[in-house]
Amino acid sequence: MNAPADRDAALQSLRTQIDGVDAELLALLNRRARLALEVGEIKRGEGSAVFRPEREAQVIDGLKRRNPGPLATDSLAPIWREIMSACRSLESPTRVAYLGPAGTFSEEAALRYFGSSIAPLPCANFDEVFHAVAAGAADFGVVAVENSTEGSVARSLDLLLHTPLVIVGETSLLVRHQLLRRREGLDGLDAVVAHPQALAQCHAWLAAHLPRVERRPVASNAEGARQAAADERLAAIASERAASHWGLHVVAPAIQDDARNRTRFAIVADPLRHPQPAASGQDCTSLVVSVPNRPGAVHDLLVPLKEHGVSMTRLESRPARSGQWEYYFYIDIAGHPEQPQVAAALAALRQACAFFKLLGAYPVDAH
Repeated sequence: MNAPADRDAALQSLRTQIDGVDAELLALLNRRARLALEVGEIKRGEGSAVFRPEREAQVIDGLKRRNPGPLATDSLAPIWREIMSACRSLESPTRVAYLGPAGTFSEEAALRYFGSSIAPLPCANFDEVFHAVAAGAADFGVVAVENSTEGSVARSLDLLLHTPLVIVGETSLLVRHQLLRRREGLDGLDAVVAHPQALAQCHAWLAAHLPRVERRPVASNAEGARQAAADERLAAIASERAASHWGLHVVAPAIQDDARNRTRFAIVADPLRHPQPAASGQDCTSLVVSVPNRPGAVHDLLVPLKEHGVSMTRLESRPARSGQWEYYFYIDIAGHPEQPQVAAALAALRQACAFFKLLGAYPVDAH
């Protein structure tokens, strides 16, 4: 007879307990923040970097290993990145450059990696991102380097080759492209505007549903959303975040050709201000090399890795633009130069190459 009253009482009791736990969490978070401030004072005294990617990766990996549940292990990384971001910002917000304007996947990647307590610096293109970091206007840059559908992002690879910036971290996003418009429906469209990579990743859907509509490349998906917000004859390919920011309708959801479409982003920094991260235990080392134009030269690249038991996880070639049919090879290997076998393999590889540049060694993405 009193079942509803009993349920209400039980629910109120649980809510009271949750309120108590929240109060405990708040106290503990502030205790953590005070400790982080003390760590920051020591770092300032010795002139070391505030943001240490390997340390944050170790914290998150350790929490994942110790997680007793029921909280999902995959939920821990975003929670703790926000906590660490808020603690870092007590000293000074981390300045992060990325491809803008608001609503790009690059912005989403920056927030995913650094947390929301940052000083954002949206840029018009990848060149501006690299320039902002090199000039000291930003502490870090976030740039797309590879997509699971379309492969490498050529401009990012070229900038890594020709600038002094290095990779200090990585993150990847499951990319879902939405078709956005000021009004509902697909009729009356003159053009679909988006970054060239997004247009390519949605080629099959566009060919099937909008075969006679122009595909117009722009600097970023968010720039396409901005243009679509100003002209109902345009539709944009962008994220739900961009739709919310620009007040657009999602007229067709998830139009990417590959349902598992992912984009990998590199976190770049000036090595004079942010040294290479120390080994975290789960690392990737990236480099770019060229070899003499002779038979067996590419094979010789692989020999040092095999001899020292080092796994190559990626090999990408780019024309050297010398007019001699020469190429640069972008290579990712598992491990860190602080590991003896990796250091030995890199030393041997350097001897076999006409050109050798270490692009960075950094913790692998912690989802």
